Amino acid sequence: MLYALLIALMALPKRISLLLFIVLLISSRAVAVSSSSSGDNDCDIKAVYSFGDSIADTGNLLREGVDNTSFSSIARLPYGETTFGYPTGRCSNGLLMIDFIAKDLGLPYLNPYLEKDANFTYGVNFAVAGATALDASFFSEKGMMIPFTNSSLHVQLGWFKSHLKTICSSEEDCGDRMKRALFMVGEIGGNDYNYAFFGKRPIQEVATIVPYVVGSIITAAKELLDMGAVRLVIPGNFPIGCIPAYLTLVNSVNPSAYDENDCLIDLNAFAMSHNVKLQKAIEVLRLLYPNAVIAYADYFRAFLYILNNADKLGFNKKFLNQACCGGGGGYNFDAAAMCGAPGTSVDRNPSSFVSWDGIHLTQEAYRIMEKELFGGGYAYPSIELTKLAKCQ
Repeated sequence: MLYALLIALMALPKRISLLLFIVLLISSRAVAVSSSSSGDNDCDIKAVYSFGDSIADTGNLLREGVDNTSFSSIARLPYGETTFGYPTGRCSNGLLMIDFIAKDLGLPYLNPYLEKDANFTYGVNFAVAGATALDASFFSEKGMMIPFTNSSLHVQLGWFKSHLKTICSSEEDCGDRMKRALFMVGEIGGNDYNYAFFGKRPIQEVATIVPYVVGSIITAAKELLDMGAVRLVIPGNFPIGCIPAYLTLVNSVNPSAYDENDCLIDLNAFAMSHNVKLQKAIEVLRLLYPNAVIAYADYFRAFLYILNNADKLGFNKKFLNQACCGGGGGYNFDAAAMCGAPGTSVDRNPSSFVSWDGIHLTQEAYRIMEKELFGGGYAYPSIELTKLAKCQ
């Protein structure tokens, strides 16, 4: 009932809805304070559960199968070369943010759900490269193709529910496991837009699916909260106008199309519109679940922090908009010759690059992103993972 009321508030004139929203927010916070249990331990994370796409996938798509797709190159070097010396299914030269999150919590790297007989004691990674927030049926109705996987966020949530049945000894045990876990709900939704944009859909049309994408993310988060989760991190979208793949796609010759970072203004504005809607929806969730910590991870601003402090962070400013590994061109990105394909090249110093393959980031960029998100104030409210780890 309250959820429907809050959604209705969004349809009211801005000044009225804002006043009512503030009243509800203050009331909610008062309830939260009065109903909070003094015995709750704020630092007892024993497992991490990750949902999302290639930003977090540690091997699920590889196990689904990548033959004859543009993702086939993740099954061979140079993917994984920096840390593992072999490809793991991670879309980078090494570790991802989810790996650094586990590390900061003193936990082992998360195994992909589709790895049979894997150890899932400390959590599971359900993320699948190429996955969407919306189901494939949504896109087929709009005449859009999902080329890599049908393992949408809804499917991943189903996997989690199936997994929970295999590890819970009782309803009470399940509840305890949910309370002692950190849930990463994304990043997800980026591919919903990628498939539309790379399918030559205009930005005005792609904008119409934003509410559906945000709705899917919030629905998944709500299901987890209803199951007993108390710590969720919901990331926003990257500034996609800074990504080599998009810079190559648009390739505008108009200087006014770019900002001071040589990023595409219109695409960054689109990504920000998604993030604004997502943050508003997260505020609604916080009112509904005042005793849960629901953090928004600001990938947009954390990424811009890297661009704006590239020299200090050790990145080569000449390569900020170029892929470390790719098929050539102004941004070293060619959709027909992805990193690892015959004829592509890779720089021997990936730590000086932000972008790994024109779509995903290097291990070094992911390391700094994770550090800034969970130690530099780019997650709201702040979640300092290293402090949580010390309490175990």
